[in-house]
Amino acid sequence: MNNKDGNNRGSGPRANSSRPSSNKPKPAMQKRAQGPKKVKTIVKVADTTDKVEKKPNQAPKRPKAKDEIRLNKYISNSGTCSRRDADIYIQSGNVKVNGIPVVEMGYMVKPGDVVNFDGVVLTPEKKVYILLNKPKNFTTALDEGQEYRNVLELVKGSTTSKIAPIGRMDKNTTGLLLFTNDTDMIRKFTLPSQKSSKIYQVSLDKNLKFEDLEKINKGLVLDGHRVYVEDVSYIDGEAKSEIGIQLRSANVKVVRAIFENFSYDVLRIDRVAFAGLTKKNLPRGNWRLLTDQEIINLKNV
Repeated sequence: MNNKDGNNRGSGPRANSSRPSSNKPKPAMQKRAQGPKKVKTIVKVADTTDKVEKKPNQAPKRPKAKDEIRLNKYISNSGTCSRRDADIYIQSGNVKVNGIPVVEMGYMVKPGDVVNFDGVVLTPEKKVYILLNKPKNFTTALDEGQEYRNVLELVKGSTTSKIAPIGRMDKNTTGLLLFTNDTDMIRKFTLPSQKSSKIYQVSLDKNLKFEDLEKINKGLVLDGHRVYVEDVSYIDGEAKSEIGIQLRSANVKVVRAIFENFSYDVLRIDRVAFAGLTKKNLPRGNWRLLTDQEIINLKNV
């Protein structure tokens, strides 16, 4: 009976055998559409565009033409000031191009344009980078009298541009000294926060005690300022009075002060490495131009 009843139910008309409709509503197909997400994306793009358009002093973007240069870089290349300071002068309306004041950031100067900076017509110079292996009895100071000669004499004839040394060196300090007319780079390497390493060989009046070497290696406080030493060690094959020290400061006075703080007299200081540059193939008293790759490395330090 069970089989018969089951066959009868299965052979009946399809219309009569349809399942009873459920009282639960089916999910609306509209909820599965992704339309609202696309609308949000379009709104975000529109908002971003509005923000870009509202930036103050924003020069209209256009393809850079050949030989064009940003106005702040043009001013910096002239040796007047850094790019950052140039931006301040531009915003204050003290810079004119072809007689018209320019206050837009990113303004492009074309060949033949006349740039007037605070009443003076500028002539941009090509950036020059010269590395010198400084000998003794030359100083970077201009007020040492006639007893000691200035380091600029050693690089005379290397360029017609007005260059200056990065950092200071007294008459007893020898080694690597970098000259340039790039005011941005000079500022970069003289800031206390700069991160490039310098290595010095220091000659002392007596052997450096190991306990003092350990104290220097941990760093110390000089005149209320913390001095971080990256490394300090004895030089292999030399007396214990010959010390190698690596730190970030380009100020040779800091190197001298470190050892004088422990009652050592510094006889000589020789800078053997400066921000990745070395004295290789550069005899004492000679200079050379930096390679393009060396310049790139310095700018990326």
